[in-house]
Amino acid sequence: MMFRGRTLAADEGGAAIIELALIAPVFALMTVGVIDMTNAFNRKLALEQGVQRAVEKIMQTTQDQTVEDTLKTEVQCQVNGVQSDGVTCKTSPVALSDVTVTWRLECTDAAGNTTTQSTTVAATYDAFVCAGGSTAAGYLQVSVTNKFTPMFNLHFASFNNTDHSYHITATAGMRTK
Repeated sequence: MMFRGRTLAADEGGAAIIELALIAPVFALMTVGVIDMTNAFNRKLALEQGVQRAVEKIMQTTQDQTVEDTLKTEVQCQVNGVQSDGVTCKTSPVALSDVTVTWRLECTDAAGNTTTQSTTVAATYDAFVCAGGSTAAGYLQVSVTNKFTPMFNLHFASFNNTDHSYHITATAGMRTK
């Protein structure tokens, strides 16, 4: 009687396990990257919404503070949320120093040439004037910056920081005149 066993070359039972062992790290790396990029996008979206809401609120009232202080506080509250007392803003992850308010005046003369003056101090902005015969357009811009540190130290497109984080900026603005 002749024995007909499987030969080693014909045995494919372990091939699937070996293929999985080769592909699994790639899939794991892709999953971690997708999760980190999703978290970074969510942080960027939170910053953008906070800045937009601050600009909307400033159009309603500034109460007892200056426009800059109201905008900075509102951005901080919108992004960070409020404490359990429901009134006091949380101070993390966005600090007041992360928010910049810029005033800009654009003057367009009769020939269509535009000159721009900008400042982060409202009192300086109030002193800006356009030359006679020029049309003026005033703008208020609010920017907030923040850092996003990924769960894993794996970095993808546009990463070039030594602090191992992505720097995120969101900006909103409105025309004032």
